[in-house]
Amino acid sequence: MTKKSSSMHRVPSSGAVEHGYPSGHLGHLTEHEEQALVEFKTLLEEKGLYQTGNLPSHDDATLLRFLRARKFVPEDAYTQFSETEKFRKANQIDVLYDTIDIDSYEASRKLYPRFTGRRDKRGIPIYVFQIRHLDSHAVSKYEKSTETTYSRAKTDGKTPAKLLRLFALYENLTRFVQPLSSECTDRPHPDTPITLSTNIVDISHVSLRMFWNLKAHMQAASQLATAHYPETLDRIFIIGAPMFFSTVWGWIKRWFDPVTVSKIFILSDTDVLPVLTSFVDLKDIPKIYGGELEWDFFDEPAWDEEVERVCQWENGHTTFPPGPLYWQAIDDGKRLECLAVGSKGETDRRERVCTITRAYPPKSTEDTLVSTTESQAADTLEDEKTLEKPIINGEVPTANIAALSISESK
Repeated sequence: MTKKSSSMHRVPSSGAVEHGYPSGHLGHLTEHEEQALVEFKTLLEEKGLYQTGNLPSHDDATLLRFLRARKFVPEDAYTQFSETEKFRKANQIDVLYDTIDIDSYEASRKLYPRFTGRRDKRGIPIYVFQIRHLDSHAVSKYEKSTETTYSRAKTDGKTPAKLLRLFALYENLTRFVQPLSSECTDRPHPDTPITLSTNIVDISHVSLRMFWNLKAHMQAASQLATAHYPETLDRIFIIGAPMFFSTVWGWIKRWFDPVTVSKIFILSDTDVLPVLTSFVDLKDIPKIYGGELEWDFFDEPAWDEEVERVCQWENGHTTFPPGPLYWQAIDDGKRLECLAVGSKGETDRRERVCTITRAYPPKSTEDTLVSTTESQAADTLEDEKTLEKPIINGEVPTANIAALSISESK
């Protein structure tokens, strides 16, 4: 057994942990960043990619994601934003999310990070991803099933069906989970929209062969998500890393930009709970990782008390149903309604689940924080009905937080 590496670091102070957020987010912009947002909107409007009005085509929180990803250089953000808009239009992502078969959607959730229903100390939603469930049989069965997934979206013919189903899950993050988290006010900076996610990635009981078999699957998913859903990830905690992970890390770090890589932390077994509790209350950490939350990977979200407080249930609902959901503004932006969409037996579902009275309604019609893409999707559906900071030391990130040393005991 080898001696533990001297590179092991303890958990930083709370100030160091909080570095980054909420900087660069609404309500916490520097003068330079405010100006960049104004210039970005002007540029997008000139290019026909942004419309002002009672409900702007894109909210400020979304635009800021692209700006943060491109270091607040409007021209660079425009390039990424325009490519994303082309991709969304070519694959009718809004229609896909509105009409995807609910059972197919739920099957996809089993192979990707799952929302626990809880939030970290900053109010950012917590996802857990257990890689061991992605064995070759499960992945093969899933990929075959995606070839016949029902939705009324027409695609570009180039993007694999399995990745389009993944995008439906990202739509759920940005259009349902993050807006819901934004309306929970039991957090610091309650008037700042939540546009991030905290992820616990459990790679215990995963062999090198399994990682190799998943390489192409995970690489394509990671690269497309980084390209079209920038700045939706905050901390990524990798736990249960086997000794050979230094080899795997060599692949993974090339899939992401340096900023995203800097958010990935590899934790030793003894540091999992100390690190997680610096970000997350014990009651919101699953028991399997040392916390108090009764939640397993295939469970539905265990909604916290704040979510239950803000939601006013309707139509017989007492919780959120399976399938795709999203929020849209009503009553001039003073309230939000949650719509359950998707399809069952090729029959569309569109039902109000609940409403929320907004604690911080938009100050003006141009500050609406929920995307209006749902109205664009509805228009398309009607047409179709008629027609049809780098912190990497060596090969594994270890600085500023407790991390796994690859040279530890064999």
